[in-house]
Amino acid sequence: MLGRGQSSSLTATLALVFAATTLAVFALVGSYVYLALAHEVQTQDDLDIVLATRHTRRLIEELTNTSDLRVHRDRVESQVLGNEALSVEVRDANGQLLLEHNRVEAADRLAWPSDAIGAAQQITPAAIVRLSAAHDTPFRRIAALARLADGSNVTIIVTRNMHDRWLLLDQYRDRLRFAGAAGVLLAFLMSYLLMRRALNPLRAIARSAENFTVDNLASRIKVGNVPQELQTLIVSLNTMFTGFENGFNRLSRFTADLAHDMRTPLGNLRGATEVALARPRSSEEYQTVLASNLEECDRLSRMIENVLFLARAEHPNFAKHTLEFNVDDELLRIAEYFEGIADDAGVHLHVSGEGRLSADVELFRRAVSNLLANAVRYTPRGGNITLDAQLRDGTMRVAVTNQGVPLDSALLDRVFDRFYRADPSRTSSHSTSGSTGLGLAIVRTIMELHRGHAYAESEPGVTRFVLTFPMNRS
Repeated sequence: MLGRGQSSSLTATLALVFAATTLAVFALVGSYVYLALAHEVQTQDDLDIVLATRHTRRLIEELTNTSDLRVHRDRVESQVLGNEALSVEVRDANGQLLLEHNRVEAADRLAWPSDAIGAAQQITPAAIVRLSAAHDTPFRRIAALARLADGSNVTIIVTRNMHDRWLLLDQYRDRLRFAGAAGVLLAFLMSYLLMRRALNPLRAIARSAENFTVDNLASRIKVGNVPQELQTLIVSLNTMFTGFENGFNRLSRFTADLAHDMRTPLGNLRGATEVALARPRSSEEYQTVLASNLEECDRLSRMIENVLFLARAEHPNFAKHTLEFNVDDELLRIAEYFEGIADDAGVHLHVSGEGRLSADVELFRRAVSNLLANAVRYTPRGGNITLDAQLRDGTMRVAVTNQGVPLDSALLDRVFDRFYRADPSRTSSHSTSGSTGLGLAIVRTIMELHRGHAYAESEPGVTRFVLTFPMNRS
């Protein structure tokens, strides 16, 4: 088990796995070949024993008596001549040795089954008995009865000394082990080199990824001739780097815009305070300065609140409380809330439409309220603002339309960016500096939370902000 700070080489690990697999294959194949050879050798030896015993019995049964065995000794022994591992014995009914060739006394000391002779009347490989003792050379032996012409019986014992086979199989096993060990070592070395070569594209990807830093966010992984399996990895990493770059750029712009926008109210606070302290003033003048400072503090407070909302909304665990409600009732409630502000601005509010929507009511109110506040700010006195809701193509379409100077078509997508403000020429005379530049950005974030969409349309004399809520959301 690797401790903290330790790591293993992927190349070495894969090479070891391949070597272990090779060892297992060699062991299985070697064992099979060894056992097959041992079985084949035993089968051939048993066949030699059976044939020698059958021919010997046929020759003995042609003789008249035991005396003829000595006369025709050469004929009887000829069945095992030429094979030093085979020996033959002929014994009479009393166990006296009548004839022997290559007799091995070590085999006589081994236990001989009492029923081996009776069971060997059918001279077959099944009648062969294996004799061996611990750390001694094994023998294979068969015993059979033969009847002479005078009616007497003799016992034929053919023994096979397995010492040469024992040495042969031992040498073969040793060679298999040596070949297996050499093959595993060779497999490890070759697999290590091949794996190291195969992982070269991965190391190239790692080296290329090192170029992606805060100072070089535009860097991407560029590796040629990579395997198909690694192409998906490169695409995924480049996509991730693109996301990092966009997020970092957004954060940089957001920080810069926030610092810039906060500098204005802070500068106003500082300037008004310095002017007030420059010389003694009346209580009414001090009250005016304090009221102005309070407005700037309110503006800073709204800005901070909006920034915190955007930060919370971008968190994956941001919770929504979805309910089903009547859209027209909510639009009427929002319009009623803005009625006093609209009267002060000299604009008229109109509400139309119907339908039911499943969404977070508080977020819905905030999105529409931000659009309505923006419309009031940029609508000239005497103008009209319309809040409309329609069910169209499986979506609930909520629109806030106001009269006034239209937006440039090239800027329609930018109005939802954080801290973006339209051309000052669109601002009516009653407009104040109360905007924080985050209202429309909050609208877009709320729509993203609902998997909807927010966009702006503008034509001569009319600007329309539209919210589309999908009716079926998983």
